[in-house]
Amino acid sequence: MKKDFYLTRYALIIKRLESSPATYSQLEDYLLNSFEFQDAGIKSYSIRTLQRDIREISDLFNLSIHNKKKGDNRYYIESRPIMEVDEYNQKLLESFQVSNALNLHPDFSDFIFFESRKPTGVEHFYDLFFAIRNKRIVSFEHYNYKNKLMTSRKVHPLALKESKDRWYLIAIDTKDKMLKSFGLDRINYLDVSNSKFKEKYKYNFREHFKNAFGVMNLTAQNPQKIVLKCSRHQGEYIKSFPLHQSQKEVKETPEDIYFEFFLHPTYDFMQEILSYGKEVQVLEPKILVDEIRSHLQESLNSYLKD
Repeated sequence: MKKDFYLTRYALIIKRLESSPATYSQLEDYLLNSFEFQDAGIKSYSIRTLQRDIREISDLFNLSIHNKKKGDNRYYIESRPIMEVDEYNQKLLESFQVSNALNLHPDFSDFIFFESRKPTGVEHFYDLFFAIRNKRIVSFEHYNYKNKLMTSRKVHPLALKESKDRWYLIAIDTKDKMLKSFGLDRINYLDVSNSKFKEKYKYNFREHFKNAFGVMNLTAQNPQKIVLKCSRHQGEYIKSFPLHQSQKEVKETPEDIYFEFFLHPTYDFMQEILSYGKEVQVLEPKILVDEIRSHLQESLNSYLKD
């Protein structure tokens, strides 16, 4: 069994058992007939490997897989993690599957095409992840696009947040003790100190980000009900790829689909709505309707100038 293939096995086992319980023979047949196993040239899968994979899946993804026994030797997933953790695990599994496909086929550039984007600072990811886990004080230079200034920062790192293919560090700035976000792509000269910070912060980021869209001022606004009216065409896309976990379809007509959200009406969310143009209209709250209208009027005025 190839050593670098274990993550793909985990993903396939979870996928199979999520559909229904299965015996070892059924799992073996499913794995050996998968395209992943065929491409890797793997011809066997032992019961011992399955038992080891089950233990490691439990440790890595917080999924409990058991065998029914007592005349029914099918394996099944006993419990599912809470929704937020499950979403992280799903992203992790998807990343593993893509990564494994690319590793197995060096000629992938002939038929797999990625977006052309600038680096997003992921070279700092593990250093910051280490600093968060070990409560290490971090120093760096950070560039501000708005005022075009590079400033020195010393922070207590608390979390990492992804938004639109960019990663952000959530940290306490030691200068003013305020909670702030820093784009990893704008961080230079990162230094993870040997010194630890002793403060015990009580932020529940999972709960806070539950109602977040993008990277936001974590204390600026309360979440609100937001209602969108979408054209049938755009609404179908939004149905298949929700804008936010709170999204609910509340009404449907031959021409339009209506969605309801519960989140912070931040600048990031307003920009997302504006990107859909006339295909999406905000119906409530009024404050967001007014902001959208004002922004569109300013944009129109800029085109009317000589």
